[in-house]
Formats: sequence, C-alpha cells, structure tokens
Amino acid sequence: MPRFTIVIAAYRVQGYLSACLDSVLTQSCQDVEVVAVDDCSPDHCGAIIDAYAARDSRVVPVHQRVNSGPGRARNAGVERARGDYLLFLDGDDTLAPGTLQGLADRLALTHDPDILYFNHVRTYWSERRAPSLFGELLASAGTDVFSVVERPEFLRLFAMSSNRVYHRDFYTRHGFAFSEGIYEDALLSYKTMLTARRIACVDLVGLEYRQRRVGASTGSPGEKHFVIFQQYARLFDFLDDHPELDPLRPLLFERAVSHFLFCLDRTSRVATADRPRFFGRAAAWYRGRLPAGFTPPVEGRWRFEALASGSFLRYRERELGVRAAAGARKLRRTVRPPLAARAKRGLYRLHRQRPVDSHLAVYSAYWGRGVLCNPGAIYHKARELAPEIHGVWAVKQSEIESLPEGVDYVVTGTRDFYRTVARAKYLINNVNFPNEVVKRPGTVHLQTFHGTPLKCMGLDQQRYPAAAGGMSFGNLLKRIDRWDVALSSNPHSSQIWERVYPAAYRLLEYGYPRNDVFFTASEEDIRRIRGELGIPAGNTALLYAPTLRDYQKGFTPRLDLERLSRELGPQTTLLVRAHYSYRPQHQLSRLQEAGLVIDVSHHPSAEQLCLAADALITDYSSMMFDYALLDRPIVIYADDWDIYRSSRGVYFDLLSGSPGETPGAVARTERELAEVFREGRWCDADASALRTAFRARFCRFDDGHAAERVVRALMLGQDDTALPLAPAPRTRPLPAGGDSAPAGPRGGVLTAE
Repeated sequence: MPRFTIVIAAYRVQGYLSACLDSVLTQSCQDVEVVAVDDCSPDHCGAIIDAYAARDSRVVPVHQRVNSGPGRARNAGVERARGDYLLFLDGDDTLAPGTLQGLADRLALTHDPDILYFNHVRTYWSERRAPSLFGELLASAGTDVFSVVERPEFLRLFAMSSNRVYHRDFYTRHGFAFSEGIYEDALLSYKTMLTARRIACVDLVGLEYRQRRVGASTGSPGEKHFVIFQQYARLFDFLDDHPELDPLRPLLFERAVSHFLFCLDRTSRVATADRPRFFGRAAAWYRGRLPAGFTPPVEGRWRFEALASGSFLRYRERELGVRAAAGARKLRRTVRPPLAARAKRGLYRLHRQRPVDSHLAVYSAYWGRGVLCNPGAIYHKARELAPEIHGVWAVKQSEIESLPEGVDYVVTGTRDFYRTVARAKYLINNVNFPNEVVKRPGTVHLQTFHGTPLKCMGLDQQRYPAAAGGMSFGNLLKRIDRWDVALSSNPHSSQIWERVYPAAYRLLEYGYPRNDVFFTASEEDIRRIRGELGIPAGNTALLYAPTLRDYQKGFTPRLDLERLSRELGPQTTLLVRAHYSYRPQHQLSRLQEAGLVIDVSHHPSAEQLCLAADALITDYSSMMFDYALLDRPIVIYADDWDIYRSSRGVYFDLLSGSPGETPGAVARTERELAEVFREGRWCDADASALRTAFRARFCRFDDGHAAERVVRALMLGQDDTALPLAPAPRTRPLPAGGDSAPAGPRGGVLTAE
C-alpha cells in the first residue's frame, strides 16, 4: 500500500499535464501512486495519461465517459485509490521538489493525523510568483495536533482542495465526496475540517498553484457562479445536523459572506449586468442564515451592512464613494510626489554647481538602515586614520533613534540629503544610491556589496523574474556606471561581480571591512557580547540565521524552533536571527518569553552575533561565508533547496558535499538536523575538512586590514599594496562555552571534535 495517492483531475490542460505528472513522479519520496483522471477532455490529456501509465506502473489511468466536472473526476479517482493519504491536484498545478518527503516526515512526527495542511505559492502565466498569506498561521501550529473547535482561527485557511492531505480511512469512513459545480472545494474543505479530530500543519511551500491567463473554471462570468449559494447552503445544512459546532457558525458565516462579496466585485466571475441579481441572492442568503449575535468584521463592515439591508443601490452608492476616495488618494499620491520631487531635483541641480567638498563622505547601508556592514567599518576606520574626512550617514527617518551617539546624518529623500550628496567627494554604499544621484567629476563612488553570492545577482536575475521583483535592469546599469571602485572578498565574488555588474569600475580584492572585527576582537570582547546577549556561562550558543525567500511572504521558521530547543537541552542556547527584511515576529517573542530561544533579529551587529556563536545553522545566507573565517562549525539546513534553487537560481551546489562547495554537515529535514547533532556530525572530522576547503575558497582576502586598505587607498592616496594580504585568514578559538556541545534530542551529550 503506497503512502500517498495523488488524484489528478485533467480537463483541457494538455499544455501543463506533463509538468504536473513529472513533479509528482520525480519526488524524492517514491512511495506514491498517481490516479490520473481524464475527464473526457477534448484535447490530448487522455493520451498523455496513457503514455505515462505505459512507462510508470505507479500511474493509474481513469477515463470518464462524459465530462462531469472536477468534483466527480476527483471522486472517481478516490474510488481507485489505495494509498494511506489522499492529495488532490489539478492538472495544471505542480508539486515542489521534496514536498512528499516533507509531508511524510511531518505525518510521522504527528502520528498520522486526519488532515495535514501545507503551504502554497501562486505561479502566474507572466512568471510572477506570489506567496500565500497563510505561512505564519501554519507555522504557529508547530507540531501540535488539534481540532478546529480548539483552534477556530484555522478556518481562515485557504479553502481549496490541493493544500492538504487527507487520511484515506478518515475520508472514506465519513463518506466525503466533492459536489457538482464550481466552488465544490470550499464546501468539502470546511466539512472535512469541521469533522476532523486530529489536524496538523506544516509550513512547507509544497504546492505551486498555477493562475492561468485563460481556461480556469472560475475565469469567466456566467450563471455557473451562482452555484456558490447552493454550496454554502449545503455547508450550513451540515452545521444544522451538528449542534456541537454552533460556536463556529459566526466565523463560517463571515467566511461565506466574504466569499460572496469577493465574487461580486470581480467581473471575471459576476458580469456587470448580473450584479444586482447576484447581490439579491447573497442578501437573501445573508438574512436566512444570519447567526444570532453576529458582528460584521471591522474591515469592510459597510459591505455586510449593505447586504443585511438588501439594497444593491445602497451598496453601489457606497462602493462608488469608496472608489472615488481611493481615486483621490491615488491622485494625491501621483501628483504631490512629482511636484515635491521636481523641487528637490531643482535644488539638487543647484547644489551640483557648487564645488565638490573633498572632505565630505556620505555613507549608507541596507537602504538607510543605519551604521552597519562594510560602510560602517570603513566609516569607523576613516575617523581613526583620516579624521579630516567628515562622514555623514544617509538613513531612513525610522532609524534615527538607533544611530550611535555622535553620528552625523541626513534623512534619505530630503532636501538635506540631496544637498549633502551633491557636494560629497566620497559616496560609499553596500547597495545603491537612488537613481537620480548623479556621478560628478572628481567624486569617488565605492560599492562595498554585503555578501558573497550563492544566489543569482545582478543581470543574472533576468532569468528569475520572481526574484527580481520588478527590477529595472536598465536603471541597474545606470547605477553601476556610477561606481568607481567595488570590493571583493574572494575570487569567486570577483568573477561574479564583473559579469553580473558589467561596468568600468576597478575591483579591489581587499576582503570585507565588516569582517575585520573577527581578527581584532579579544576574548574579553567575546565574553562581553555573550553576556549582553544573555548566553549563560558555559553554554553552547547556536545561531540560526535563515535567509530571505523570494517566494514566501513574511518570516516563518523553516523548522520547529520550540522542539529543536528542547531537544538540544538546557546547556545549549539557541539564537534566532530572522532576515532584516522581515517585521518583528510574535512567534519568536513567545518562544523568547518561554526561555526557549533568544530573538536576535534586530541586534545591530551580525558580526557580534557571529563572534558569540559556537556554531552557525543556516540555509543560503551569505553569513556562512563570513562565519567561516572563525573556523567554527557550520550546519546547512536546507529543506527547500530545490524550490529555492529553481525560483532564485544559484551559482554552485551548496549541498553537493564537495570540498569548496559545502561548508559542513547538511540536513534536508528536521529529522536529519536532529541526527546531525545527536550523532556529532556537526563538528566531526568530516565537517572540519569541508570547512577547511570552504575557507580556502571563500576566505582568501580577509585578514583584518580590509577597512584600513580602503581608507588608505581611496582617502589618503596611498599605495593599496602597502598592507599585503595574509596568505590565510587568522582563525579564532571558540568562545567561553564553545568546547561544550549541545545535548542531543534524547538528552545525550555530543562530543566536539
């Protein structure tokens, strides 16, 4: 009996069906059968299914005699299913690599729940990718198993058929089946969730949910969309038969009405001429099913009130008012900023007529986030070696209070900013100054960068439009043409920078100034940093620092931090650093309050965190290249490597295990990560050998003098070879507590190398 049965309903998806089938059949978890249902499709779907069945015995072809719709097609697939768990896919969707193994691991961890929910990403015909809105909710469940009566907030999960797996015994025992007509997945989604007693979740982005330009069942208006009222009537009939679910009725009522209004406002579903009639049906449904004491949601309350009144005229008047107000706001946004920008540009042109100030330097880092990274290290070294150079930081308004005492600054985008930038001789940034900044003769623009490239950068992002995020590559080329010099920390970076940022700048292979502190910090400095972070004396500190996902909205840890912390034991302190692009995380705050982690997401210095940590757990963050300078263990936890590599692109196979590519032990699942620590592979001889080769490749130019080289070469006019590069980076011993090791998941103490 296979672990999974994937039921694929196919109708007029011949252009996508092969990709769908391939995405399932090439999964690393092979314990699967595919029941592919040709719903009497007029194209070649049936032939494609038969061809796959002839090549792979795991494919079970089913041919419907008449076209019966996706619901009945799925029901026909269930009749042929033999797997422990059912997963429904549409023929134009795909599974991300590693999805089934990730689901199998979570099913084992949660002891085979009735339903396991997972995450999805929308993929559009234009190659745009949009993350779901439910990652944080899914992650909040951790490894808990619960019913929806206990956790009603999960009724807000996207009610679709493909973002969960059902235990087949649970599904068939209760006689679940898809109904006729569209919106059938919403009805089944709610009924199964309300019935299940054991629900589990995993924030695994496993489903690539295709949004086709044409051909989707919900993509054209017509009478078929009126079936939505019947579908939700069936749901509330179900509730009538289960009075124990009455406490959930108001929330389900709100979900149903929100769905009606969603359809009403989209001409792709409800034609303009049909809107009054659709509204009337929705209003009648509203009055007939209104729960006692129901309170409409604050957001969009007027829409619920209009339905309650039954007046489409009232709804339309308010709708027009809302649209008019939105139009006015848009007009203000489009008119006022250009006027203000025009005035600033005029001021900027005026100040560019004044002489360049040879003693003025403007610094910026991470789009105005403060005195950070390579520009920060250069700034401090310039104050020491070239005090006559007046350094001014360009920062966002929100970051002013976080600036160190005595730092001079201007707020980005203001008149002061343009006045200062217009006259500064030195402009130093680890990203880029705004497009309108002009390269004046006699000025020096230094691009420091802020990491070693594993993921594709610059012009290479043209092949990955989702990762590029609408970047204008024409503007990118104009910005890099302003650079006079740029920094590199290793030969790999030099080769990439010159290709993906092609311009006439000079590349300085000096190392990264931000890493100088790794060679200058004393043991007393390290003990102080650990104390300030709250790391108990004698504890081993592990720093978990995952990177940004272009395909995922918001930060959700890729592993169960609560479980990991408990398994590592009280002698291990887990530091967690979310990417700086994400907002503060309530989940991390909760874990910190429970004493399970220390949230260091907004600590001002990544370098101090590296100095404090005995080992680094990361995925694809460039922090690994800097941390390797310390010659301490690095563990790669890469549960979504395949989807990350396909959505962003990478320059080498981080997980290959080859010297010079992999910096240490690798885990693809939470179970493997636990084994890495339990078995001591995080710090054994093999990990040390990999780390040595990794350092040899990526730590070539850092020796503690990078900032000094920059200041002497650019600001003091001295020969940039006055400080020769060391043949190999100096390593630092583990800090206090570093020669202890984390307790294993079962309480055993691991042995350090």
